[in-house]
Amino acid sequence: MDNNIILEAKGLYKTYLKHGAAALDNVNIEIPLGRLVGLLGPNGSGKTTLIKIANGLLTPTAGELLIGGMKPSADTKMIVSYLPDRDILPGWMTVEKAVAYYADFFEDFRVDRAFGMIEELGVSRKSKIKTLSKGNREKVSLILAMSRQAKLYLLDEPLAGVDPAARSYILDTIVSNYSADATVIISTHLIADVEGILDDVIFLKNGVIERYQPAAELRETEGKSVDEVFREVYRW
Repeated sequence: MDNNIILEAKGLYKTYLKHGAAALDNVNIEIPLGRLVGLLGPNGSGKTTLIKIANGLLTPTAGELLIGGMKPSADTKMIVSYLPDRDILPGWMTVEKAVAYYADFFEDFRVDRAFGMIEELGVSRKSKIKTLSKGNREKVSLILAMSRQAKLYLLDEPLAGVDPAARSYILDTIVSNYSADATVIISTHLIADVEGILDDVIFLKNGVIERYQPAAELRETEGKSVDEVFREVYRW
């Protein structure tokens, strides 16, 4: 396998019901290091399923997915930073304890960077998670995910349910806190908000990859924005 490929799916298939529709249907893809990738599709298109398989939270029905040439395992968790699409921090936990929690679990976690971004955010270390606004909970969760020195960041719907100002902060945090030898995959259906930062786009529809190409190439060949092309692909 090419050492530059951080995520590879080969004949990946996932169904939740024996005779039900496939959540992922023969997905084949190679994603290299050093890219900001948009995993784009409406709800139910298979985005979260793909991310959960990459994190070892789901098992493929057929085919395989590799992270750095390895099947998802304890070894891949050492190089993958995952932000799920829902709150995972206990409400009773303070921001300071959340940072300590991540530092205990991940050797690559940068405490100074996390506290630096939290201070810039204007959130007290002593604040309990349950007292934060939804936007600030999302921001703190993202700060924790992006404070690791991972090779692959998997961010599942980081913009959902937050206001436009919070979205700008989240995108700025993503861009400024990943290195050129890592890759960020952002799952979202809010294309207009993210397309300005993306190197590559993946259109996922009904579990099938409709497109995978550089964002600039798509705009040049189509003469339209990524958001406009997305709306055409997903027109019902």
